[in-house]
Amino acid sequence: MARPLHAQINLAALRANLAKAREAAPGAKVLAVVKANAYGHGLSRVLPALDDADGLALVELDAAATLREHRYTRRILLIEGFFDERELAELSARRLATVVHNEEQASMLERAVLPRPLEVFVKVNTGMNRLGFAPDRVARVCERLAQAPSVAALRLMTHFARADEEDGVAEALATFEAACRGLPYPRSLANSAGVFRHREIGGDFVRPGIMLYGATPYPFDTAEMLGLQPVMTLRSELIAVQELRANDSVGYGAQYTASRAHRIGVVACGYGDGYPRGAPNGTPVLVCGRKARIAGRVSMDLITVDLTEVPEARVGSPVVLWGEGLPVDDVATAASTVGYELLCALAPRVRVHVTEVGRVDLVL
Repeated sequence: MARPLHAQINLAALRANLAKAREAAPGAKVLAVVKANAYGHGLSRVLPALDDADGLALVELDAAATLREHRYTRRILLIEGFFDERELAELSARRLATVVHNEEQASMLERAVLPRPLEVFVKVNTGMNRLGFAPDRVARVCERLAQAPSVAALRLMTHFARADEEDGVAEALATFEAACRGLPYPRSLANSAGVFRHREIGGDFVRPGIMLYGATPYPFDTAEMLGLQPVMTLRSELIAVQELRANDSVGYGAQYTASRAHRIGVVACGYGDGYPRGAPNGTPVLVCGRKARIAGRVSMDLITVDLTEVPEARVGSPVVLWGEGLPVDDVATAASTVGYELLCALAPRVRVHVTEVGRVDLVL
């Protein structure tokens, strides 16, 4: 009998979330962001649900190469670009689009002799101050790259630092517009937060990421408020139940001490599976479909929960760590992190079930 912990990946939910992105950005091409192994969901697992996307965006060249080897033919954009001049031949051979965000990359492209020129997204730094050309450099960089034989087409893009805020893009958008004034190239501006909250920014390409997986890009608007469905549900079972007396403690460091007699359930899941070790007492968990709370320190393989509100719980009772009925963002907030991190942290040892309309597949 296998350990009961597993992640369920709901492809129908992913399709529905992708449809939400397309609905929110009519007329724009949708580049589904699948970096970090599709935010921990497994790129090969979710790819069948992304057939309505116009292309994919990711960081990892090896993942892009695998997509091409599996006959994915639509646009693939490398959103950090390339890291070495020697990679350009592979980008050309595999028909990969690339971001160019610094002078070194631009110079490598100018020197390159390629069998097939590249589609290039020139990134503008509008205040994030991570990647991108300073606004006063953009026009000159585009002029140079437009003349480079290794460049087939130019696009312009940026990434907003505060798109999750109500008034978070106005200044950055003005910076982008000033930097790109007069440049006749298609544009990509909106990530998940921009797609929903800042439709005024427009653009020819949008890059939805976290919203596709059913988590919110905002600190206050929930996924449910946005009409998003959770794609990953992390499920387990109670594998033991302990009867505590008043003043009994639980787990390493005695981080929880019972103030009264009650039952504790032991769940097969821990930080070795990707559950956040820093989740404190009170972090929500569903047991038998009802909300219980963590009581005691998260260990590598186990967590313990107070069963006071679930008197019917026993060994074998179903547990949801996040997903259906318990948004990953609620768990992340309790653990002082974000839903992105929890999804991406799913450990390789966790079994994965992929559900599609009419069938269930088990992926180890």
